Amino acid sequence: MSSFPYLTVLTVAPLVGAAGIAFLPKDKPELAKRAAFGWSLLILALTVGLWLQFKPNGDRFQFRESYTWIPQWGAKFTFAVDGIALVMIALIALLVPLVVLASWHDADKSKRSVPAYFALLLALEATMIGVFAAQDVFLFYVFFEVMLVPMYFLIGSYGGHQKQYAAVKFFLYSLVGGLFMLAAVVGLWVLGGHTFDWQTLVSADFSVTAERWLFLGFFLAFAIKAPFFPFHTWLPDAGGAAQAGSAALLVGVMDKVGTFGILRYCLPLFPNASKYFAWLGLTLALVGIVYGALVAIGQQDLKRLVSYTSIAHFGFIGIGIFAFTTQAGTGAVLYMVNHGLATGLLFLVVGMLVSRRGSALVSDFGGAGKLVPVLAGVFFIAGLASLALPGTSPFVSEFLVLIGTFTVNKTVAVIATAGIILAAGYVLWMIQRTTQGTTNPKLLEVKAMSRDLSLREAVVVTPLIVLILVLGFYPKPVIDVINPAIKATMTDMHVTDPKATAGTVEAGK
Repeated sequence: MSSFPYLTVLTVAPLVGAAGIAFLPKDKPELAKRAAFGWSLLILALTVGLWLQFKPNGDRFQFRESYTWIPQWGAKFTFAVDGIALVMIALIALLVPLVVLASWHDADKSKRSVPAYFALLLALEATMIGVFAAQDVFLFYVFFEVMLVPMYFLIGSYGGHQKQYAAVKFFLYSLVGGLFMLAAVVGLWVLGGHTFDWQTLVSADFSVTAERWLFLGFFLAFAIKAPFFPFHTWLPDAGGAAQAGSAALLVGVMDKVGTFGILRYCLPLFPNASKYFAWLGLTLALVGIVYGALVAIGQQDLKRLVSYTSIAHFGFIGIGIFAFTTQAGTGAVLYMVNHGLATGLLFLVVGMLVSRRGSALVSDFGGAGKLVPVLAGVFFIAGLASLALPGTSPFVSEFLVLIGTFTVNKTVAVIATAGIILAAGYVLWMIQRTTQGTTNPKLLEVKAMSRDLSLREAVVVTPLIVLILVLGFYPKPVIDVINPAIKATMTDMHVTDPKATAGTVEAGK
């Protein structure tokens, strides 16, 4: 394995780029955009190198780096990735350059600095990579909190309607969740032998009461971040107010820190408490699936509608995690990746439609497909991926979650299946009201509605569409990376798969 410090470079390099871009002259916005795009491509190239050198059947955690930080506390800059962290870092590295391209003109209309906008995108990339790569609990907590800052300014300074309200609500919800985690982190340090090292803490012995309280501290923070019902109310506001590119990163990647945290910290560190509170996780997930779908159907704002669909999708990830089977867990992580691809695409395409119409209201569209047929076609593909149509990548992950859950809890799997039907309803109705039917006469008065998909926009959507279709038919390369990490997590929890599930996983490979 290479001795090159991939994880340190991947975490620090975006910050270096952000600092350089932030100080570029404000009167040269094109220079800032090109610099941000080029720098994000460099991060993507480094991530490809990381992926190619990762050995799926090798050590559980690879590319480990550790540097002394606060010796009095036993805190270190420790980075390492398993298959779960690797696929999320790859998703980040892919989405950021596409978001930079999609956001090319988003900051031009604001009174804020254009270079600062693209610097914030790179700063957000650094913190997101750091939170997935951290293997020191305190370092994870620091990244967990710090990544709120660039997103707060992306929403509050560059967002749309009610941007300041949405930014403050997003920040306060996440901050409150972080305070619960901080209390649990301190308790973990005290009871775990005065260390923050993940590999040491996973072997620590806690009393039943202590383990349950520590679990709840972490779980509450992650449930808010995901978000699970009933901690979800900040997401539609933030997703609706943010620019489409920022919303794609918020919902497509940043929220996955919540479900990643449950897999990385709650389950391995507190296995008995995770089993004890599994009913809570499954209940919140099931309610989220049905509630998110029903509320999405009634939304009139496209960006808020997509945000509510994500609440339903996170419910599927939740039941995959708390089913405690390898198949469902692998499906949950694959769902995290596929949701980032599909919802990222959907947000970006919605942003393209909104930029042309000047409105995100469904009622201001109608028959738009006659004016921008190619863009409407991409919107249709993104919608089909969001409802997990067979042949698209979200279908594979949704199928794995439901099959893996059915083997251990048929009732949960059957109830969750209702979400598939509801998803078809809200997605198809959204598409029908915006791009099909009689053309809204007001659309004919909007000159921008005569512009179909541009070359820049085509470059943005093409990689996402290709991945959605390729992984829909051949998900094996990603599953092979995820599966060993999930098996190791199940081992940490001292649970075994039902025979039928284990056999199905092998067959699926």
